[in-house]
Amino acid sequence: MMNFEKRPLGRTSLEITALGLGCATLGGHRIPVTRDEGEGIARAAWAAGVRYVDTAPYYGFGQAERCVGDALRAIPRNEWVLSTKVGRLLRPQAEQPAGDISRPPMPFDGVFDYSYEGIIRSFEDSLQRLGLARIDILYVHDIGAKQHGAEAHFGIMRTFREGGYRALEELRRSGIVRAIGIGVNEREVLLEAMEWGDWDAFLLAGRYTLLEQGPLDDLLPKCLHAGISVIIGGPLNSGILAGRDTWNYKAAPPQVVARVDAVRGVCDRHQVPLAAAALQFPLAHPAVAAIIPGPRSVAEFEANLRLLRYPIPAALWADLRDAKLLHPDAPTPT
Repeated sequence: MMNFEKRPLGRTSLEITALGLGCATLGGHRIPVTRDEGEGIARAAWAAGVRYVDTAPYYGFGQAERCVGDALRAIPRNEWVLSTKVGRLLRPQAEQPAGDISRPPMPFDGVFDYSYEGIIRSFEDSLQRLGLARIDILYVHDIGAKQHGAEAHFGIMRTFREGGYRALEELRRSGIVRAIGIGVNEREVLLEAMEWGDWDAFLLAGRYTLLEQGPLDDLLPKCLHAGISVIIGGPLNSGILAGRDTWNYKAAPPQVVARVDAVRGVCDRHQVPLAAAALQFPLAHPAVAAIIPGPRSVAEFEANLRLLRYPIPAALWADLRDAKLLHPDAPTPT
């Protein structure tokens, strides 16, 4: 077992391990992962010392939450921190032809609902799927103009602000959950929400990585000032920083491939795996509480552990900065 650093979550009393387990892959609807494999990944993470687990109803349309609950239910709940997400309800799926490869692992479809009733229903449904009596952190999932379109975003955000956010505040105030936040792939909606909400943590996937550092210009300094922790999802940018060809869940465009190749060239000169630098980089920022890569297997999880321990010379970070492959203000690991 590794003795992972624990970091405070916002202004709450929660502490989470700097390495968390992202459970999108446990859903098995992008990359086939069986229930047994998913539970094995969760158990391997626990055995290695990971004490923060993030899941969502959308991941496998219920499968990931079931995997997490079944794998970790016997472990005392005060020994680990669990987050899941609200904003989608799962509805029974219409019949599809047998053998349809697009069919998700569980027979449900996700329906967006950011209303007061929708948030409460989503939370209660997650408790049932998990088979657990407590969820520590609730993130509102996939809200924002890039997700829903600029025209629809105004009305969706109004519904959430007037209804769903009130539900989150009530759950936090009553102590039923201990922290609330937003989990998205776009930083703009987080900046917008900071103007009117009281948040503990944001889960930002793929936007603060070795490849992309735009949040240094606005979001990260504002979160640091406000006492909002940031959890980094997708630190490998959907795989392209781990040697695969996907970025943002699809084939990477040529300009992204070229930038990754340039970063890899610097890493190669220092004999450091690209993925090691990618996993370690986000944790250097003081606003970041954890990274939550989503391993596809126990072997991949164990490989991530080795990459997190891989020694990286300071000269690598200096060379990346000199080559203008790092933001000038980006903190780097020491």
